[in-house]
Amino acid sequence: MGVSVCWDVAAEQPPARVASWRSMNATCRGAKDEWLALFAPDAVVEDPVGPSMFDEEGRGHHGHDGIAAFWELTIAKVERFEFTIKDSFAAGDEVANVGTITTYLPGGYRVDTDGVFVYRVDADGLVLSMRAFWETERAMATARQVDA
Repeated sequence: MGVSVCWDVAAEQPPARVASWRSMNATCRGAKDEWLALFAPDAVVEDPVGPSMFDEEGRGHHGHDGIAAFWELTIAKVERFEFTIKDSFAAGDEVANVGTITTYLPGGYRVDTDGVFVYRVDADGLVLSMRAFWETERAMATARQVDA
């Protein structure tokens, strides 16, 4: 389990970038409660943005209860995560991370999801929204069985 990043996380960073890194780190460690605590009470998670197998109406997962349900539906089912952030653009109270999320699924499968992952934070650094732009078909095309 690891987080691969291209920015110096020891240097002072914009709050949205820090929140995104904390989100990735908690996800890799399976730290659900820590992850949920990163979000404002009225936060929204859209992963991916628009209608999907995780959100048929494409309205996102709202508030801590909705975001916790999203964790159970998606994150909890993954055996291991790897985040590779190739670039990161911070502006105002947002950051857009460009990279790949590699997931290792039960049965020995690996899926690489390329995308742009946008976080917006409030004045306290809590995540107000996390919007993940990726394409299901592209991600599923990378699915392959790997050695356990």
